[in-house]
Parts: sequence; C-alpha cells; structure tokens
Amino acid sequence: MLTRRDLYKGMSAIGATLLLAPAARALSAVGAVDPLKFVDPELRAAAQAMLAQPVPAMTRQALPSLRASWVAPATLPPPAPAVDLRHIPIPHGEPAVSVQVIGANPRGAARPAILHIHGGGMISGRAQNMTSFCQTVAAELDCVIVNVDYRLSPETPYPGPVEDNYRALEWVYRNAAALGVDPLRIAIMGESAGGGLAALLAIVARDRGEVPICCQILLYPMLDDRTGSTRPVPPHIGGIGWSAEANAFGWSAFLGVPAGSDRVPPNAVPARVANLNGLPPTFIGVGAIDLFVDEDIAFARRLIEAGVPTQLHVTPGAYHAFDFVVPTARVSREFTAAWKSALKAAIAVRP
Repeated sequence: MLTRRDLYKGMSAIGATLLLAPAARALSAVGAVDPLKFVDPELRAAAQAMLAQPVPAMTRQALPSLRASWVAPATLPPPAPAVDLRHIPIPHGEPAVSVQVIGANPRGAARPAILHIHGGGMISGRAQNMTSFCQTVAAELDCVIVNVDYRLSPETPYPGPVEDNYRALEWVYRNAAALGVDPLRIAIMGESAGGGLAALLAIVARDRGEVPICCQILLYPMLDDRTGSTRPVPPHIGGIGWSAEANAFGWSAFLGVPAGSDRVPPNAVPARVANLNGLPPTFIGVGAIDLFVDEDIAFARRLIEAGVPTQLHVTPGAYHAFDFVVPTARVSREFTAAWKSALKAAIAVRP
C-alpha cells in the first residue's frame, strides 16, 4: 500500500509551492521571528526545505501553471480496492460531478462509506491526487470511499463547489444499495480546503434534512476567511505550510468578494455560521503553528457549546499538512492514529 510519504513524493511543484512554499514569503514578513524554532525536531528538516523553495505568484493568471504542476500518484494495483470513475448528472444544465468510487461491492454486506473532499486552498487540486491515499484508507477501514472532483474557484465560486459535494453525497445515499453502502453510516472527510468544504457540507446536509451524516473528520480545516486578512495571527503561526497571503487569495477566489469583508455570502464560511446545533460528531485535528489553529480551536469550542460530540487534536510544533510531509514522524503517526480512531468508532455501529 502507498504510504503518506509516497503520496507526498507524488505531488510535484504545486504540492510544495502553492500549498507549502507561500510560507517563504510569510517568513520574510515576520522579521526577526524564526518560525523554525517552534517546529517539532522531526519536522524541521522538511520545513527548512520548503522555506528554501521559490514562492509562486498568488494570482489568477498563475493558476493554470500551478494546477498543471500537480502530478497524481499512480493508482494502486490489486489487491488494493478498485477505482471506478462515475459522473453524477446535475440539473439545470450544470456540468456533471465526477467522482471516484473506491472499493464498492454491491454483492457483499453493506459497509460504511466516506465522502472524501480534497484540499488545495479552494483553487487547486484534483480528486486523483488523493486516489492512492483513499485506496489505502478504504482497505484499512473496510469501507467504500467516494472521492469528489468538485469544481474549483475562482471559475466556480460559492456555492458551486459546495453543491458539487452535496450532489455527490446525495448520490451515495440514494444509490447505497448499488454501491454496497449502509446509508446510515456515511461519513465526510477533508483536508485543509477540503475540510472547510466538508464543514460546509455538513451544515447544508443538516439544513436540508435529506441525507444523514454519521461524522465529519476535518483535518486542519480552512474555516474562516478572516484569518490573515482582517484578523492578524501571531508572527510564529502560519509561517510554514500555508500563509496568510495564500489564505486571503483562496478565500477571495471562493467567495467572489475580498476575504474578511462584510460582503461575504450568507453561510459561505463555516466560522461565520451562527447555528452549529445538530451537526454530526466531529473530529478536528490541526498543528499548533498551522495558520488555521486558532479558527479550528474556536470552531471546536463552538461545536461543544452547541452540544455536538467533538474531538479536538492539536499537535505541538506542527505546521500545515505536516502529516503528509513527514508521515513517519512521531507527531504525524499520533495525529493519523487519532483521526483514524475517531473515524473507526463513528462508522463501526449503526446509529
């Protein structure tokens, strides 16, 4: 099976630049504060390498080349779970949503399913960049994974990407028998921007009342457009992995208005949604020097106050996507074990 280290190696310049190298610009902005001294020792060499890389331009004109530089890891051969590409039709003439269905077996006993939403700052990434990762998780947890290739911003701003993911979720639920899925054990999961979209998806699913979700697994989720735009962060946070500048660009592209402004569409930003009651059990994991740490902790606190069963895992000395960058580090292994434990518990028993 592919390891998380192999997955990271399979990512080309975009994985190390758009998602990681904006930190180099952040380092110059913090002046005398060296973020490396806050990094866990096992993560430090990789952080130094990322900071040494060229910083990509965070402009709309640069997006095609940045997106093109993604290189998807090879799909795992048997005995890894098979990957089936499906296209979900969308009403009103919108493009069909492409999904990868991984590990479906309609002739077997109904198993849990995970709707997986990839990261990329709302502006980059594709489902196929996470195919091998999803195959590995599907095999380990004995579940079906539906990996969504939602439309990217700014070409498709809110609510387009959220609706793409909702259509995929609805499709899994309505076609559960044909996929070999238990319709009462469907989880949603995402990393970074994918975590933010998963949080929005859970809110939409709650409000529409059509599809039950058994849990949401949010890994360093992108939850608040105000972080790094109108809300400053301490100088040692966000210096490695995903910068305030990149965050403002990604959110502005997604929202269609400047990040942090008072013109944000209603319910487009998880942290701005007033009512969090009735959301599914939630796991939130983040590094202590990730740009998103404050917003993730705040969101977890609000979930707890709303009566939502919530686990929060904060990893000292960890920057954005550290578990993909250095998967063998102790903190990465503990982080991965924590979210897998939460997910296994949530999908193990029917509600």
